[in-house]
Amino acid sequence: LRRGEAALDRVMGGTGRLYPAGRVLVEADSANTTVFRLRKGWVGRLRTLEDGRSQFILIFLPGDLFAVKSLFVTHSPDAVQALSEVLVEQVDHRVLREAYERDPDLATRCMWQVIEEERRLHNWVVGLGRGSADERLAMLLIDFRGRLILSGMLPQDALAYDLPMTQEQIGDHLGISNVHVNRVLRAFREDGIVTMRGRRVTIGDFDALVRIATPLLDTSERGRTEFVGSREAGTVGEGQGFGDADG
Repeated sequence: LRRGEAALDRVMGGTGRLYPAGRVLVEADSANTTVFRLRKGWVGRLRTLEDGRSQFILIFLPGDLFAVKSLFVTHSPDAVQALSEVLVEQVDHRVLREAYERDPDLATRCMWQVIEEERRLHNWVVGLGRGSADERLAMLLIDFRGRLILSGMLPQDALAYDLPMTQEQIGDHLGISNVHVNRVLRAFREDGIVTMRGRRVTIGDFDALVRIATPLLDTSERGRTEFVGSREAGTVGEGQGFGDADG
């Protein structure tokens, strides 16, 4: 995977561009021929229904590739939107496809991204279908923290980070209303578990947050200190994060 990341550096090097928060990088229901790598900031994949209801399907953090499926399918049913100011690199899908066919390490890196997205989506399907609002929000906060640590954006013991999403956007990801998000955050704050002021998340009781989130965490996350801490983590499973991958 690290060799594949280096190969992406050669393909995408020098293409970085800054975009402001709110910029739509991929239009919904449109042809998209570009694959992106996120270097800085947060990006969301969003689907909006005809009556205006919205769902954030995936949140991308630094190090993620997005729109990687454009290697195979160039029509995008969903919008991809910057949630904060972002720095992204980009490459035409045909150029990346040629490199993909030549370089097995680059191909492995691209396919790993697809597999990792599938893992996250499976977790969210379970959370949306069976998780309580408390469990969903706890999993969200644990997931973001763990992924930011793995990407090198946070130190290993960090208990605070910036989350550039409004409560409405968080609700659109969790499948609950803005009012419900506020209610759960208030309960977390009153219990000393998490406070969220502005866009700053501060975890006051990490063990309690992990206990709430654990039913919705998969075996990969339960085995990683980045997600559950050293006391809870067991043997690392196969679904490793890129930041700790071999090769």
